[in-house]
Amino acid sequence: MTDAASGLGWWGVPLAVLAGAIRVSTPFLLVSLGECITEKSGRINLGLEGVLIMGAMSGYGASLASGSPWLGVLAAGAVGALLGLLHGILCSLRRVNDIAIGIAIMLFGTGLAFFLGKPLVQPQAPMLTSLPLGFWSDMPQVQSALQINPLFLIGVALAVVLHFAFRYTRWGLQLRIVGDSEMAAKALGYQVIPVRIFATIVGGFLAGVGGAFLSLYYPGSWNEGLSSGQGIIAVALVIFARWEPMRCLWASLLFGGAGALGPALQAAGFSGGYYLFNAAPYVLTLVILIATCAPNQKLSGAPGELSLVR
Repeated sequence: MTDAASGLGWWGVPLAVLAGAIRVSTPFLLVSLGECITEKSGRINLGLEGVLIMGAMSGYGASLASGSPWLGVLAAGAVGALLGLLHGILCSLRRVNDIAIGIAIMLFGTGLAFFLGKPLVQPQAPMLTSLPLGFWSDMPQVQSALQINPLFLIGVALAVVLHFAFRYTRWGLQLRIVGDSEMAAKALGYQVIPVRIFATIVGGFLAGVGGAFLSLYYPGSWNEGLSSGQGIIAVALVIFARWEPMRCLWASLLFGGAGALGPALQAAGFSGGYYLFNAAPYVLTLVILIATCAPNQKLSGAPGELSLVR
């Protein structure tokens, strides 16, 4: 993303922020869409950080072993789905709190990924390639800024599909009823537990794919500090987006732009307060949570069965 700012001075900063927003936002987008599905069913998964890291490790390992980064993406999604299945089954037991289970999954996934991923720190796995959507421009900065990974485009398409599915499909209606009122769902003959487990599996799959993006494209390596809390931030992002897929897309781009601000300014020659600008996504998370989750404000759009509002 810094290539877009170099050579253009301050004029390159907006271009670099745009390029960085697209790249940095991709894991936020995928994870938040998955969590949006999960929370629409009335369940929250705070274990996404562990799922994201496990996805990054397993995707990198599968790409290294198979020579195909797309097989790595599928492997990362499969591992994320398994962790989602584990979370869904445990949360379906009596007197089990889904928040506590989520924290346990986060610690389990993180620790397991660090343990199994030690042999993967040095080898270089095949990386995902990007689409050169800036071919129409003669400016290298524009060409660099518009190197778009297909996973981002998949995330955008998925946001649009979910937007309509939640409103106009039988599956979306069933998911929303299960999330809003368990008693009403049972009265209508819906199987509450299978719906929630399935939603958690899908959420885990997308979180695992988001992890594969981190290790196989940007930043494109496997190490223990790869995630930097993006799984937890994605949960806050869903609350900020009020459980709406299209809002998750715009919010992800906002968070991605905040994360790209520091490198863009550094590339333009502004080095003062560099680490402070790198903290922008975390500061933005705190500001948004304080502004939108004040005690005197109602969480509009929140599923009625969600632990946050019960």
